Amino acid sequence: MADNGVTTEEDVDSSRRKFLLTATVGVGAVGAVFAAVPFIASWKPSERARALGAPAKVDVSKLEPGQMTQVTWRKQQIFVVRRTPEMVAKLQQLGDAVLKDPESKSSEQPEYAKNEIRSRTPEILVVVGNCTHLGCLPKPRFEAGAGELGADWPGGFFCPCHGSKFDMAGRVFEGSPASVNLRVPPYAFTDERTLVIGIDDASQEGVA
Repeated sequence: MADNGVTTEEDVDSSRRKFLLTATVGVGAVGAVFAAVPFIASWKPSERARALGAPAKVDVSKLEPGQMTQVTWRKQQIFVVRRTPEMVAKLQQLGDAVLKDPESKSSEQPEYAKNEIRSRTPEILVVVGNCTHLGCLPKPRFEAGAGELGADWPGGFFCPCHGSKFDMAGRVFEGSPASVNLRVPPYAFTDERTLVIGIDDASQEGVA
């Protein structure tokens, strides 16, 4: 403002710059707060996300020898099979030459399932029900010598999409498009009849 009390053009420009600077800083601060809200919120899993990752329980006492049930865990089909003593015996009779990864060295499973039967106990098998070739759903073909699979078929899983074959431990046969065995998810028994998929130890029950 000039000494004579008259506002000059220079005074107006100076005031306008101060106003714009203050407004810009204010809007920027508010914007930063709002921008931070969805970012921080993303750190907290939604109820739906927790539900999708929650452990899945299976009452294995309802499974008869040779039967299979399917449950959903993390949007994946999980196969739970009660194997017969004959099924387990055939696993031990299979030669390594007919399997791509007989010792599961290149396949995915918890340490407690990295064995010939690929499970905690001989009778109960737990595998992810997706073919390791392109993710199709293999069919249970547990009967030995079943039809088109040939007289030497020992029983296992057959993927109708491209013909991959897996034994009763989910190990892939030579000649299959799939290169690795069926995956074994983490699981534990909380008692004699309850199997929980999604945990490695009974003490973790209820932990998503």
